[in-house]
Amino acid sequence: AYGLAMAQPNRRGITLNGDGSMLMCLGTLVTMAQYPIENFTMVIVENGTYEVTGNQFVPGFGITDYEKIARGAGLQQVRTLETSDDFDAHIDDHFTAKGPAVYIWRVEQTDQPVPRPKLPIAERTRRLIEALREQ
Repeated sequence: AYGLAMAQPNRRGITLNGDGSMLMCLGTLVTMAQYPIENFTMVIVENGTYEVTGNQFVPGFGITDYEKIARGAGLQQVRTLETSDDFDAHIDDHFTAKGPAVYIWRVEQTDQPVPRPKLPIAERTRRLIEALREQ
């Protein structure tokens, strides 16, 4: 999403990233700070689990402060959202804030099954490429 936002500066790039994924890719925050782009927002969904692989616990859940990590990486537009109402109150910011912007959205853990995409990855990739070409 960051690369797409960089390649298409007239469009807003928004990504949802799980806390487990963020923990494994902290260098992304440093890259965003070093090469800032104004049309990008990252929402880190913090639920303490690696949801996609079966809800294993993320190390450091409850003690890791992603807002402090993002600020320590050099990012300025960082906010932690504690509730759905808090998220909704800032929804316009996700689309308009001068980025790069990072929102840490704390949500409750669930025991939902691993989501299964309805379309194969090749078809989803084709549709993404087609949608990007349309603009």
